[in-house]
Amino acid sequence: MPERPGGAYVAAPVALTAPMGRRAAGRRPMGTMVRMASPLTVGFDLDMTLIDSRPGIAATYDALSAETGVYIDSALAVSRLGPPMEQELAEWFPAEQVPAMALRYRELYPVHAIEPTRALPGAREAIDAVHARGGRAIVVTAKYQPNAKLHMDHLGLTPDAVIGGLWAEGKAEALTEHGARVYVGDHTGDVRGARAAGAVSVTVASGPCSEDELRAAGADVVLRDLTAFPAWFADYAAAAVGDGK
Repeated sequence: MPERPGGAYVAAPVALTAPMGRRAAGRRPMGTMVRMASPLTVGFDLDMTLIDSRPGIAATYDALSAETGVYIDSALAVSRLGPPMEQELAEWFPAEQVPAMALRYRELYPVHAIEPTRALPGAREAIDAVHARGGRAIVVTAKYQPNAKLHMDHLGLTPDAVIGGLWAEGKAEALTEHGARVYVGDHTGDVRGARAAGAVSVTVASGPCSEDELRAAGADVVLRDLTAFPAWFADYAAAAVGDGK
C-alpha cells in the first residue's frame, strides 16, 4: 500500500449501524439507525517490542551453524533483529542456499527458540491496556507466523490476532485490513509500516534502533519501553473518544 501524503494520521473508525430498541421519552423512534464506533485496534511488532527473542534466535543460528558447518556470528545476528530472517541468512550463505536454509531455520526454531524467550517489561500490560478499553490488540511481525504464535502461547500473551511474514511497508497490508489506528514497534521499518497504513507510529527503544533513529524515521511517539505504553494509550484513547473517533 502506498504511503499516504503528509505522514501518519489517526484514521476514523468504521461506522456500524444498529436498530434502536423500544421507543422511550426523548429517544429516537424504533428503527432509527445509530452509529457505533468499531473497536480501537492497536498493532504490535513482536521481536524486541513484545518479546526478547535474542537468546532463542541465537541458539537457533548456532544449531544451524553446527548442522551445516557454516560459521554464523549469532551475537551479531541478534544485534540487528527486525528485517526478515532471509536477509540475515544471506550474510552467511550463498544466495542460492538461502531458501533451503530458511526452511531449516524455521524447523529448528521451535526446538531452540521458544523456551529461552521472555516477554519484555510491559508487554502483558500493554496488551491488557488495549483490551481494558474495549480495543483489539494484534501482532504484525516479519516472523514466520506459526513460530510467532508459539511464542504467544508459551508466554501466555493474548493478542486477538497474529499475522506473520510482513516487513516494513508490507505490514500496512495487515494493519489496514484490521483497521489498526496505532502500530507499536522498535525498528525504523516499523515506522515505515505504520506510516504506509496511515496509523500512529508509536515506537519503543528496546530494540536495535535508538530514540534518535526512531524520531528521524518519522515516529509520532518514542517511548523508552512498553512500560510507558499504558499511560500514553489512556490519554490517546480518551482523546479519540472526545473527538468522536
